[in-house]
Amino acid sequence: MGKIYNISILLSFVGLWLTSMLSGDLEILLGFILIFSFGILHGSNDILLIDSISNKKKPNKYPFIKVLITYLIIVFSAVIIFYLIPLFAVVLFVLFSAFHFGEQHWEHKRLEVSNELINCFYFIYGLLVLQLLFILNTTEVIDIVKSITGYTLTDQLILYSSISNLIVFVLLSIFMYYKSLKFRSVILLELFHLLIFSIIFKVSTLIWGFTIYFIFWHSIPSLYEQITYIYKDFNNVNIFSYLKKAFPYWIISLIGIAIVYYIFKEEKLFYAIFFSFLAAITFPHALVMNKMFTNKKTQSIK
Repeated sequence: MGKIYNISILLSFVGLWLTSMLSGDLEILLGFILIFSFGILHGSNDILLIDSISNKKKPNKYPFIKVLITYLIIVFSAVIIFYLIPLFAVVLFVLFSAFHFGEQHWEHKRLEVSNELINCFYFIYGLLVLQLLFILNTTEVIDIVKSITGYTLTDQLILYSSISNLIVFVLLSIFMYYKSLKFRSVILLELFHLLIFSIIFKVSTLIWGFTIYFIFWHSIPSLYEQITYIYKDFNNVNIFSYLKKAFPYWIISLIGIAIVYYIFKEEKLFYAIFFSFLAAITFPHALVMNKMFTNKKTQSIK
């Protein structure tokens, strides 16, 4: 995984270089292209992951049709919630995403602390990353939240909530520094990563900054974790096999967002539709990935 994050650092600086070369509109266009490709793709194979998890426990424990129907119900329920109770849905999306981002980034480090403490740290860390993005792109965040919910965030709310979470992060990190040798060995590197995120978010548009983090620091490492979990090895053959199986679900996802946009395009801005659909597929994906990581821990103990 270390090599993957080295690639992430390199690609991040490439992204920064592109920031100086491209206009804001081109940044946004390229951002959407990457999100619709790698971003959507990394969450497209949840059905295959569920099947792999169930086979490791008990063959045919979760029949395919039942899994597919349940998955679609969750996705469409999220879309409906965004339409009916958008403010609640946005808050839920941020909370789910925070834990999911934190878990993906830290799970493989195997910190020697209790499950309760590590889950709390996953959430606080992921929320900190999102708040760095928010506080360094406040105007765009306020506009998007208003377009989705009709509610106007204030600069003070974003600032004070970010400071509060930063204090919790620092205190929790100090505690974990004394509790975990592994944490002690990686914390300086992780603080450097946070510095990289801050620079990226500061000089980029909201969409481009989110894209660099979401694709290079989340989606690509997630694809590596998924392929390794399903096929036991990360190589060209297994990558191709994964992509072949994910392709139909990826196409369905793209068709889904096109349909949702077509239905609601007169009532919502494109950004609102985009983030709403992204949230809808994030909810079940975060649950599936958590199940995968839990299963990996169980298997490593045996």
